[in-house]
Amino acid sequence: MNDNKATLTGKVKRYANVSSKITGIAARMAGNKIIGNNDINKNADNILNALGGLKGPLMKVAQLLSTIPDAIPKEYAEKLQTLQSEAPSMGWFFVKRRMTGELGVEWLKKFELFDKQAIKAASLGQVHKAKANGIDVACKLQYPDMASIVDADLKQLKIIFSLYGTWDKTIKTKDIYEELTNRLKEELDYKREQKNMILFYEMLKNEKYIKVPKPVKKLSTDKLLTMTWLEGDSLMNWKKSKPEIKNHIALTLFNAWYIPFYKYGIIHGDPHPGNYQINNNNSNKPSINLLDFGCIRVFPPKFVKAVIDLYIAMRDDNKKLAIKAYEAWGFNNLNKELINVLNIWAAYIYGPLLENKKRYIQDPKSLKNGKEIAANVYKELKKLGGVSPPKEFVLIDRAAVGLGSVFMHLNAQLNWHKIIENLIEGFDVKELELKQKDILKKTGVF
Repeated sequence: MNDNKATLTGKVKRYANVSSKITGIAARMAGNKIIGNNDINKNADNILNALGGLKGPLMKVAQLLSTIPDAIPKEYAEKLQTLQSEAPSMGWFFVKRRMTGELGVEWLKKFELFDKQAIKAASLGQVHKAKANGIDVACKLQYPDMASIVDADLKQLKIIFSLYGTWDKTIKTKDIYEELTNRLKEELDYKREQKNMILFYEMLKNEKYIKVPKPVKKLSTDKLLTMTWLEGDSLMNWKKSKPEIKNHIALTLFNAWYIPFYKYGIIHGDPHPGNYQINNNNSNKPSINLLDFGCIRVFPPKFVKAVIDLYIAMRDDNKKLAIKAYEAWGFNNLNKELINVLNIWAAYIYGPLLENKKRYIQDPKSLKNGKEIAANVYKELKKLGGVSPPKEFVLIDRAAVGLGSVFMHLNAQLNWHKIIENLIEGFDVKELELKQKDILKKTGVF
């Protein structure tokens, strides 16, 4: 049996084993044996044990789900996040075989240097530092058979959603599952990511403190993405910097995410700390290296308008505009009670933007933190029979909560109100529509 057949056979057996275990859990739940809250930790352990052999993309799924309150039980989310903090990297033998498949037998001659050891291993692939044509580059090489692994993991996630939905219908997950499926499958297409990288370079090229790598097309394929190397280090190394430096980093990160969104209707869907670096340029204003452009979301211009309308509604206490905004977001079956609950969450998310003063992203004197507010929202939604969050909600909420967490780490204090007011000043949905259309055409994304 050759290596490919052995790999395929091993995967088939593994997925069959996982499906069998998951089906057994589902059967016991149907028999009402482990459905009670007292058994939820045991149930989560059972699912962890069943899924433990798959790892890979489920880490990304867990990161995305962690910002959607109670899409799955917190016990499930915590277990999913323990599956893999960082994937084990492929050894040199497998790297050589994968690179040969992407660039041909003499692939190594295309580089002056190619580090055998990966500098970063993630859920879908690993990165090697190299040098080509005298330029330092990063080679992002996808693990083998990732399409089948993603498909398998998504099937298991669908079962988890289904299991949870049998006893708790507060958060209906159909649209969430569809969004996760679409975004994960897009991340497998490195040619698409090339275009996304060019797209973000174009949108942010006038931002002095934001750096975006450039793809090296001649050394890139569907499963290999080679790009210019950007030197930088972890955000965590800057937590003890002077307040003005930390505030500058926070503002730069805010701009890196929200200039593309408010000016072009496009967002980087993964503010995970591994997707940006701080570039120490020996000044009080370091740059941000923005990385990993697999999870990119293009929104209809009317949705961007709805996000701005909801901010204005919160700012001006305009209830009619808030209802209009929720409808444009895609929330259905709105009534007075549901709107009141949604307003609680909106007031928390938009809260830092509403006060015209310099402040932390989360007020340390606040009586309730995000988890408590989310728990309260969940409790009230449950009373009302639940809600179906629109698919657009997933990455918008992910960006807001993910970046908010970073700003808290930095202890940043900024006038968030002035920042957002300047960003949306003169907003025109027709103008955004034209700008979005032009830049997508120019960069070949669509």
